[in-house]
Amino acid sequence: MFDDLSDLDKAGLLARSSEAVQARRLAEVDDLEVLAQWAAIHSNDPTQGPDSATARRLGNVLVQVGGDGTPGVQDFCLGEIALARGTGVMASRHALADVLDLQHRLPLTWAVTRRGECEAWVARRVARLSRHLPVDTVDVVDSAVSRMIATEAAGRVLTVAEAKVIEADPELHDKRCEVERQRRYIGLGRTDEYGLRTLIARLEAGDAVAVDAIVHRVGEIIAPRHPDTSPDELRALAFGWLARPAELLALLVEHLTPEPEPEPDLDLDLDLDEPDLDEPDPEPGQSRAIAFPADLLDALREIDLSPLAAKVVLHVHLHEAALGKTNSDTGGVQGVARVEGFGPVTLSRLADLLRGSVIKIQPVKDLSDRVRYTAYEHPESLRDQVHLVTGGDYWPYATSTSRTVDLDHPTPYKHSGHGDEGREPTPEQTGSHNSGPLGRRHHRWKTHAGYRSRQCGEGRYVWLTPRGLSFLVDHTGTHRIHPEKARMILEAPLGVDIYPAWDCFSNGVSGGFH
Repeated sequence: MFDDLSDLDKAGLLARSSEAVQARRLAEVDDLEVLAQWAAIHSNDPTQGPDSATARRLGNVLVQVGGDGTPGVQDFCLGEIALARGTGVMASRHALADVLDLQHRLPLTWAVTRRGECEAWVARRVARLSRHLPVDTVDVVDSAVSRMIATEAAGRVLTVAEAKVIEADPELHDKRCEVERQRRYIGLGRTDEYGLRTLIARLEAGDAVAVDAIVHRVGEIIAPRHPDTSPDELRALAFGWLARPAELLALLVEHLTPEPEPEPDLDLDLDLDEPDLDEPDPEPGQSRAIAFPADLLDALREIDLSPLAAKVVLHVHLHEAALGKTNSDTGGVQGVARVEGFGPVTLSRLADLLRGSVIKIQPVKDLSDRVRYTAYEHPESLRDQVHLVTGGDYWPYATSTSRTVDLDHPTPYKHSGHGDEGREPTPEQTGSHNSGPLGRRHHRWKTHAGYRSRQCGEGRYVWLTPRGLSFLVDHTGTHRIHPEKARMILEAPLGVDIYPAWDCFSNGVSGGFH
């Protein structure tokens, strides 16, 4: 049943792995197409035929399992196909909904999927994300996803899909957001035998980040008091301070490091020492959380407490074209922005996220600048520029778009020697020409496991694996290339970037360089 793989060498196993993945993808497509054909032969309405009365009485009616524009299917036919597939009815129903959406609503994405060029589950996820859209707007999603689903990692494809779902119908997205906003809640579990309870909350993303920032700050302050506490337990202790606003305020004020500004001329005798937790409780009926002298509360109202607010850096990616998209009814801006750590949001939601905050806008970076340094370390300004150009980890098919990665020298750093101040940095040194973000594991493999890489243009990298697999990673995703072309790029003289024509990857046609 299974072939003996023991005779294959490393290169043979790599080739076999690629073949197995391709065969699995095509098998998954075949499974979906069988489902779709099963639906096609059960798409006639049984309530319109000679047995219409019986069908209507028994409930064998046409049901629409997919989105707007997909054909209906007889309800009774779902059970048998589910048994044949060895799955539950709902699992088969979900798979059928996905393939009908792909065929009738996302034909460009389905064409890529049928060729085995992407994972079927990613295409199915896009179908589910866009199912609520009207059939006349879903092509916005289809067009964007079909261009990248074969060359980008799943996480990046789904991030773009989420943004395009919003862009396709911003007003519908706002309505759905409002519906979900009405489902916000805070729930308390039962107290267990150890006197502990679980608190679960679903709230605005901005509020959640603010709460997390305050908990982090309180954890930093109280950490010396709990030297043997685990990080999770310390955060739980810090979260408990939120239930005691008076003590929390005193704690934050006591550990406030103010800006170097003239102090306000306030004649206040505030005792901001740490609260004595051994003091007796407030009077009966008076909550400990609000046990605060009225005169002190009045005095605090006169103080600028804005320095107590948690400081958060928000990275917003916004194309100028998004600012020109307006709602024809309200006139409001309806473009979509991407917020790192949040995902895609409409500009109106971004305004809600920032409302009430003191905003400091950093200067816009010119990503065309060629920045170079003679030192080995990457300064923060360079790290920021490299991240904005690459969008994340430059390993082939990498999923991470995080900033918390290593910054690698694709061409190993070479010290230029002493006494070279004022000289032009060499291509082996640090700069936007020789920097790429890598996750720690990918960085370790690249350094110690025989992988070769080189930056061959702005945000453009070539890779050659130990067994000769080769890839080009750029702003359009990851592309398999011929190993000879990868070696040509890797072995070009330093400072020379080669740009072969796309057809050279299979035909060996030479390309240009500069």
